[in-house]
Order: sequence, then structure tokens, then C-alpha cells
Amino acid sequence: MAPSISADEKKDFIKWFLQHYQLKKRESVWIMNYLLSHEQLIENLHFVEDARYCPRGIVMSTACSEEVPFRFYKGQVMTTDAEKSFHDIRLHREEDLYVQLNFDSAYSSYQYAAVLEDNPYTPKESQLSKKEKELAEQFLTDSISANQRTQLMKEIDEALDRHDEDRFRQLTERLKSLT
Repeated sequence: MAPSISADEKKDFIKWFLQHYQLKKRESVWIMNYLLSHEQLIENLHFVEDARYCPRGIVMSTACSEEVPFRFYKGQVMTTDAEKSFHDIRLHREEDLYVQLNFDSAYSSYQYAAVLEDNPYTPKESQLSKKEKELAEQFLTDSISANQRTQLMKEIDEALDRHDEDRFRQLTERLKSLT
């Protein structure tokens, strides 16, 4: 696992998260507040991706997410009953708890990135190889460039239609710099 995240960092993140996002299930808010109020739980709390693979994981989603509202995984058992999960959390404070949060802009949130840890339980076959990551990155870069070129071509056509020579020259220079 990555270097451990301090309890204070986790608390700050939870407070920030609860201020900025509305969870789909009100019980999820109760659980987050309960975690905040117990130091031992915070120490054993890990924010991860794919919590379903963890021995004890929770998936919570915000109203702005299309994902399932709530799921609790323990071993091979999964439940959507937040009260059962709360009972388990309360009784087993010493066990690690892995939380996956589904919310809009999760992957562009520096607050989330600061507390997100590698999931040691994610199956190896579901992780991308270095080559796959490079290919995905290249595809994304190519897609962005193609979109920019298309947009510039559209703007160039509009400048021509308006007989705006200055704008036409600016846009063609930008297009040349892209290629």
C-alpha cells in the first residue's frame, strides 16, 4: 500500500466531502459522521477504488452519480442494508474498513486524491498493464487533438463566412501549431 494517510487528513476529507456532496442514502451520512467521531475507526479507514474486492468494504454514491446508492461487502456477502453495515462497523472497530466513494469529478478532485489509497485486494487481471495504460493515454491524447482540430476547422469556416481575415489568420496559425 501507499504511505499511510493520517487520521486528520481523512477527517478533513470527510468533512469537506459532506459539505460539498449529497449522498443518495441518508444512512451513508450517518455512517460517515460516525466514522468521524471514532479515532480507531478513522485509523482503520481506507479510501479505495473497487471496494467490492475488499474483506470489508462500503460503496457509497452521491446524488450526482449514476452508481448504486449503497453497498456493504463483508467476505462473500453483500448487502444494501445500511443499518446492518453500521452494526458491523460498530462491533468491529479494530478491522480495516475500505470505502469507495462514487461522485461527480471524483478523479479530478485533489481532495479525494490526497486520501485515495491503492486497493491491495483488486485482482491482478483487472489492473491495467503499463502498455495498456500507455495505449489508453495515447488514445485520449489523440482524441483530444482530433476534437481540437475539428473545432478549429469549424471556427475557420465561420471566419471565412464572415470575411474576417484577422480571425482566419489567427485560427490557421493555431491549426498549424497543432499539427
